[in-house]
Amino acid sequence: MLNLKLKVWRQNNANDEGVIETYDAHDIPESASFLEMLDIVNERILNDGGNPIHFDHDCREGICGQCSLTINGIPHSKERGITACQLHMRKFKDGETIWIEPFRAKAFPLLRDLIVDRSAFDRIIAAGGYVSVRTGSAQDANNLPVAKTKADAAMDAAACIGCGACVAACKNASAMLFVSAKAAHLNLLPQGAPEKNKRVLGMVRQMDSEGFGNCTNQYECEAVCPKEISVDNIARLNRDYAIAIADEAAV
Repeated sequence: MLNLKLKVWRQNNANDEGVIETYDAHDIPESASFLEMLDIVNERILNDGGNPIHFDHDCREGICGQCSLTINGIPHSKERGITACQLHMRKFKDGETIWIEPFRAKAFPLLRDLIVDRSAFDRIIAAGGYVSVRTGSAQDANNLPVAKTKADAAMDAAACIGCGACVAACKNASAMLFVSAKAAHLNLLPQGAPEKNKRVLGMVRQMDSEGFGNCTNQYECEAVCPKEISVDNIARLNRDYAIAIADEAAV
């Protein structure tokens, strides 16, 4: 069992001033996940008549990307390739102090405690539109040949769960890794080619309007990404955007 001290950001709503509050997390099983640890702490807070710590979660399997919090200043913790819900308490030492805060970005307004509004990502995806060509049903999947290198790159980009860790880690709060991954997983495939330029322009312009910062290629985003999305996608997006701008100007 672990005995820990938690320093947790508490804030009732977006208009209130936040404050770090201290909680004792005692008798925490090493086999518990980080969110299970918070559940245990919340049960004790409720039993004492207090207000539980509010945090986002859903699948708790590293799929949904809802657990958007920083652990000791790093989105999802210092462990590579996992979300906060996949982090186990055996990674911490008995007696350790753990700082827990929400993702920080202008485009991710804080709602309460450790919960932020990441609907800007949804609007960026919507701005990219859809694939308009008929792709057929499951048995038709092999009718249109796709080079393995492109198929692999598209699948790797599609692994992005939209958690926002890339934004939280970037000093500029840039969303370029997210946007480039979401654009690449369609643009790399022949089915996504007809809307490629429109998709890139729409997503980048929506990203800018949401208030995300510029990318300065320091790669903090790749370092904290739980799905280890490559920054190669950012270079690809920059090329695609330059081509789309040139084509738009030529019309």
